[in-house]
Amino acid sequence: MSLQDLERPARQRLLNIAIVGATGAVGAELIGCLERRGFPVGQLKLLASARSAGRTLVFKGQPVAVETLTAEAFDGVDIALFSAGAAISRQFAPLAAARGCVVVDNSSAFRMDEGTPLVVPEVNGGLLAGRPMIVANPNCVAAIAVMALAPLHARNPIVRVIGSTYQSASGAGAAAMEELELSTAAYLAGEAFTPKVLPHPYAFNVFSHNTAIDPATGYNGEETKVMAEVRKLMGTPDLRVSFTCIRVPVLRAHSMALNVEFEGQVTANDALSWLADAPGVRLVNDNENNHFPMPSEATGVDDVLVGRLRGDASDPTGRTLTLFLSGDQLLKGAALNAVQIAEQYAS
Repeated sequence: MSLQDLERPARQRLLNIAIVGATGAVGAELIGCLERRGFPVGQLKLLASARSAGRTLVFKGQPVAVETLTAEAFDGVDIALFSAGAAISRQFAPLAAARGCVVVDNSSAFRMDEGTPLVVPEVNGGLLAGRPMIVANPNCVAAIAVMALAPLHARNPIVRVIGSTYQSASGAGAAAMEELELSTAAYLAGEAFTPKVLPHPYAFNVFSHNTAIDPATGYNGEETKVMAEVRKLMGTPDLRVSFTCIRVPVLRAHSMALNVEFEGQVTANDALSWLADAPGVRLVNDNENNHFPMPSEATGVDDVLVGRLRGDASDPTGRTLTLFLSGDQLLKGAALNAVQIAEQYAS
């Protein structure tokens, strides 16, 4: 043990960290979050497919070589942050956990498993007290939505939520972000562009989220995930919730409009006061200047921006509010939330 380790507070003991899917968009943000938040990293392992092995990424100004993902790569690793898709997580997360490595998984693989906690630390971080070996990171929309919903629910129980999302290219990864840029340039130049990543033209267009639609319900996969995960995160299995998820030509940060019905009467001022001190929430609610949450201002920001609060004129009982929020899908919707979970194990 070095002198530096002896002088470091116990809660800041150095931990060996692995990032699975290090070369992807979320992987890059995971590296950035660890560095920016001063996470006590001892050794950092960057893991990816064999075709990415040998690439070099930078952490704290030092080059780190990308290694091939194998079960043995988790030997000696304290926490692994997974962002490589559900199939990879199902294969390798149990292998990592069996080697004593805590897994924080950003895929859908374990989110709805009864025995796996689905966590947003500001909302239900108490589930980490038992130090589970596998923790699920929520869908980006669900994570951002509950940042506003949970503080409200704590003061006046929510009985129904209707959400409409405006989801950016970052939700589909780096390739979709590039496709938006290229298709926009082609559109402005009057040139033809054939989409390869997404099923419809992206520039100056909006379309339903490109997950399969369930013929029985009419909901697509994204909508189904969001509804189920909001219920699980908030501990409200009977919550009446419906979402419509739409892709919009925005590079980064998801936005959504939420119509929220409460058990008791509520005013916009009530909600503003409840959200004012909510952790991870920043109120952007300037009626005079018509300034409300925007993805351009949420990009690169840890907080979820919440505003445009008003009573629902269609509800004469006074129990429903409408609000708008924006949050960075790559941060609170993915990498930041995963690192915040890991921080609970470092304390």
